[in-house]
Amino acid sequence: MCTTERRQRGFTLIELIIFIVIVGIGVTGILSVYTNTIRNSADPMVRKQAMAIAESLMEEITAKEYANPTGGYTGVTRSLWDDVDDYNGYTSATVVDLQGSTVAGLTGYRIAPAVSVATTTLGAATVKKIIVNVTDTQNNVVTLTGYRGNY
Repeated sequence: MCTTERRQRGFTLIELIIFIVIVGIGVTGILSVYTNTIRNSADPMVRKQAMAIAESLMEEITAKEYANPTGGYTGVTRSLWDDVDDYNGYTSATVVDLQGSTVAGLTGYRIAPAVSVATTTLGAATVKKIIVNVTDTQNNVVTLTGYRGNY
C-alpha cells in the first residue's frame, strides 16, 4: 500500500497579517510624501504671481520721469504720479490698478513693505535705486530691485 502525504499549499493567517501590516506601512509612507507634494505644488504659482505683480509695478515706476517735472504733481493720487520719487513709501493692502480699483483674483497679495526710492551712485552715474516688495498669500515677500537713470 502506497501512502502519499499531501502538503497544504497557501498562506497561514499569521503570514497574511504580517503581509497586510507591511503593505499598510509602505502605503502610509507613500501617501505622506504624496500629500506633502500636493500641498506644496501651488507654491511656484503663488511666487510667480507675486513676481509678476512686482515686475508690473517696477515697470510702471521706471517708466516715469527721473525727477519731478516743472509744474509736476506731488499729491497722493497714484494715477497722477509723474516721477519716480512719488512712489517712495507706497504701500497697498491689496493690488490695485492705476485708478485704485482692486484687481480681481489678487486679493491675497499686497504691496508691503513699502516701496523704497533712493538716489545712489552706480559707477560714475547718479541713479535712483527702486526696491519693490510684494507679499504673497502665504506671507512670503518677493523683493525686486531696479535702477532708473536720468536719461
